[in-house]
Amino acid sequence: MKIICWNVNGVRAVVKKGFNDQVNQWDADIICLQETKAQDDQVQEALKDIDGYQVYSNSAVRKGYSGTAIMTRHEPINVTYGIGKKEHDQEGRVVTAEFQDYYLISAYIPNSGSGMSRLDYRQTWDKDFRSFLNKLQKKKPVIACGDFNVAHQPIDLARPKENYNKTSGYTQAEIDGMDALLKAGFVDTYRHLRPEEVGYSWWSARFGARQKNIGWRIDYFLVSEPMMPAVKDSFIMPDEMGSDHCPIVLTLK
Repeated sequence: MKIICWNVNGVRAVVKKGFNDQVNQWDADIICLQETKAQDDQVQEALKDIDGYQVYSNSAVRKGYSGTAIMTRHEPINVTYGIGKKEHDQEGRVVTAEFQDYYLISAYIPNSGSGMSRLDYRQTWDKDFRSFLNKLQKKKPVIACGDFNVAHQPIDLARPKENYNKTSGYTQAEIDGMDALLKAGFVDTYRHLRPEEVGYSWWSARFGARQKNIGWRIDYFLVSEPMMPAVKDSFIMPDEMGSDHCPIVLTLK
């Protein structure tokens, strides 16, 4: 089982850059997308030429903003949208597909904004999202993937000292949110399997950051602890282009 997760920074834009060919090359069972920036009908239209996948998308009320989707070759038992709280769910940030052995979540966690303008909201979100995951976890294991908009440890960004508590995505409040999620019974699969490996999944569009590999690892595959024996690998594909993020991969035995 091969699952790919990618913040595409606009599904219609990424399709114009060769996404269909990438999908064919990857041969993934499931592809989770974030920041689709399209309404549900536009997501379906953008992906209509890709064969073999059912597409489930959750769009924001605000057009051209946020949005998540799951493309799957395996029919889910059930699909739900959002986390059950109106203040969060109008932004289209979560799609959950239930399969026989686990729940799979494609999530786009809110950015704290320039000047940390949404940091308070982000902390509320983190608490409510964790509660949502915990409820699911009581029924069966969970795979939660997506853009979590936080670099968890100093190894997860190129310039930790310069950014700590100064830049959204690397404040103590956001780090604490990820800590709480891991303490709730989740494992950061990439860091668990690659404790010393430096790998980034997002680069600023400014100052040639991607060419210089001045990046951040803010995209994750988190799994419920009981699922770890089924995890074969978790890695990053930094050479895949089309977005300011790159895809990440989880393979299961």
